[in-house]
Amino acid sequence: MARPRHAEFDKVKTVAENRRARYDYSIEHVYEAGLVLSGTEVKSLRFGEGSIAESYAEVKGGEVWLVNSNIPEFSHGNRYNHEPKRLRKLLLSQREIAKMHGAVARQGMTLVPLSIYFNSRGRAKIELALAKGKKTHDKRETEKERDWKREQGRLMRERG
Repeated sequence: MARPRHAEFDKVKTVAENRRARYDYSIEHVYEAGLVLSGTEVKSLRFGEGSIAESYAEVKGGEVWLVNSNIPEFSHGNRYNHEPKRLRKLLLSQREIAKMHGAVARQGMTLVPLSIYFNSRGRAKIELALAKGKKTHDKRETEKERDWKREQGRLMRERG
């Protein structure tokens, strides 16, 4: 019997986070995917190294690949070390891949990684979002909204 999927992902240790993604894109749907990594990549991630700031995912040949993510070489890896900016395969179900492919091809959406983390079972996972790029005026609107919420909180603290 399959393990039930939870809406909230069980993040234990967040390794890398793409904080700019929520500012640049409006997030439509979030997926949890596994990462195909070599041993030295996992060790490097466990030490908290890695960056997904300028990375994205693409669907090629019925598979999803993480492009331009940087996991630096492991310090004690010697000749078994990995290439820091290689393509990394993401593990998703065929149904999820089909949905992503349709959204990217027809609706002009982008696959943006939000964070890399280790779950409760110690597996490296990536939070992948199906997102639509924001225009400049949308970004300004988001900033105004954030400032207003901060101001509201300040006012409420002063009263109470």
